[in-house]
Amino acid sequence: MKTIFLLFSHTLTEDQLQDAEKSLGTSRVVALPEDLQKKFSNVPPDLITIAEYLQPIEQWLLNLAKEGDYALIQGDFGATHYLVNQCKNKGVIPVYATTERQSIDQVQTDGSVVTQRIFKHKMFRKYE
Repeated sequence: MKTIFLLFSHTLTEDQLQDAEKSLGTSRVVALPEDLQKKFSNVPPDLITIAEYLQPIEQWLLNLAKEGDYALIQGDFGATHYLVNQCKNKGVIPVYATTERQSIDQVQTDGSVVTQRIFKHKMFRKYE
């Protein structure tokens, strides 16, 4: 069975865990260690390049993942792009979660509108 490595800022929902097992054939979920999670979730916006900044995350992933494992990567666009490419170069399959979104507007007594957004997991999609 395969492993899915989490490089994003959330925990998996029960629907996502079940889908990863069913559709990707994963039996193990590995999240970033706390220090690397903080780093991944807080990419500085003023860096000219991010490869050096992401090096510890990249090393962690590529030291643990084997060819055919999955990496769920969602976050800073530049960091995501960089890590997706590194995964592809090493035979790790990068994926992202897709959601169905619903928006509900509720008019308040004072005339203001409160919008509620509901996200429901649909599937994991491979980065192409």
